[in-house]
Amino acid sequence: MTDRCLIQPDVDFIKQVVGLGGDTLKKCFQCATCSVVCPISPDNKPFPRKEMIAASWGLKDRLVGNGDIWLCHNCGDCSTMCPRGANPGDVLGAIRSYAINEYAPSKTLGEAVNDPKKLPLLLGIPALLFALLACITMFAGGTMETIFHAIGLEWYHGGHGDIISHANFISTWFVDLVFVPLTAWVIINFAIGLKRFIKDIHKNALLEEKTDKKDIDPVGFIQALLKIIPTIIKHDKFTECSENQDRATAHIMVLYSFIGLFIVTNIFFVVLYVFHIPGPYQQINPVKWLANISGLALVIGSVMMIKNRLAKKDQVSVYKDWYLLGLVFGLGLSGMLTEMTRLAGLAGLTYFIYLVHLVFVFNLFAFLPYSKLAHLVYRTVAMAYSEYGNRK
Repeated sequence: MTDRCLIQPDVDFIKQVVGLGGDTLKKCFQCATCSVVCPISPDNKPFPRKEMIAASWGLKDRLVGNGDIWLCHNCGDCSTMCPRGANPGDVLGAIRSYAINEYAPSKTLGEAVNDPKKLPLLLGIPALLFALLACITMFAGGTMETIFHAIGLEWYHGGHGDIISHANFISTWFVDLVFVPLTAWVIINFAIGLKRFIKDIHKNALLEEKTDKKDIDPVGFIQALLKIIPTIIKHDKFTECSENQDRATAHIMVLYSFIGLFIVTNIFFVVLYVFHIPGPYQQINPVKWLANISGLALVIGSVMMIKNRLAKKDQVSVYKDWYLLGLVFGLGLSGMLTEMTRLAGLAGLTYFIYLVHLVFVFNLFAFLPYSKLAHLVYRTVAMAYSEYGNRK
């Protein structure tokens, strides 16, 4: 006899998915075209048809803890071929947004990040913070230098005569005293979310018989993670899709630019605090080359993303999408303008743009576990689990 299953629909979950961009959900009539045309859907328990069924019924637990929603790259093939215009790719994107907030430790903060009414607050708080640090640097710099010297530390500022240095506006110490704890905050937030996430996707995989591994072996999982890194670096999944292959170039440019800027930041951090060589550094420095190339790639890549999204009139775009695109573009543009105005000798203008740049960096970084950008972490882990579970 067929096993009986008690279904308890979560109506509120359905409403939230609709509000996050999945408003076409109810058009689906389960023809399975989406799963057939998807070039990256696994042979075993393919998506996104089963996810569309679960979403229609409001089966929150089957979706939020489902690693398959992250294997989808929203390339658009399924949405284009859907005979009913149900846009499965957009629905899965909405479910991913819900899942990010669900696994984040503070749902209140997650809701604020995705609420346009809270944007002035999210931008205003770091702006006031950095403005305060600028005032302390400029008007109490001598006092702070004496204090740092007394406790055996060096007060890092420009220190290059008449050369304009952003450290003379906001001390490098103050900037790092903000972002180093912020890094710990982001890591802790992701650690809490990922612990629950991995447990849930494994439980879901066992329930749907997508893996034969009863327990997760940490060593095997790490090996699987290392194995899928080349796939991420080369963006192989994007190139397998046919509808939006042009998105691959923009995504690669933004990904590589972030990697480049991450490398640059860490090198200069070591140069400053280990070798005690403060900036600004000469343009002939190879690390500066990497920084400038990465910054330019970030601007161009984000512009291409914005252009692509504006051109896709049938693609659902909600606030969370534009919030992230705006931050990425603003981060790249303000960073490049900060450098250009400093080299041009425009002290007042470069200091103002630098403050704006720090606000963009703060928003992009501090709210990483709550914004759409968190998919970099969750999708990577989901892909690693799929590799670990021998999902084909």
